[in-house]
Amino acid sequence: EAIIKELGDVLWYVANLAKAYDLPLSEVAESNIDKLQSRADRGKIQGEGDNR
Repeated sequence: EAIIKELGDVLWYVANLAKAYDLPLSEVAESNIDKLQSRADRGKIQGEGDNR
């Protein structure tokens, strides 16, 4: 239950930051998925992400 509340807070901040920059939240999410897929395709997602 506590993690749900914390994640809700994070989501609220992200949504408001996206709004401040006039960026649709869906575009932010899509861009992140594309970035992570690119890393996966290049074999760069390993461990804790310290060595990209």
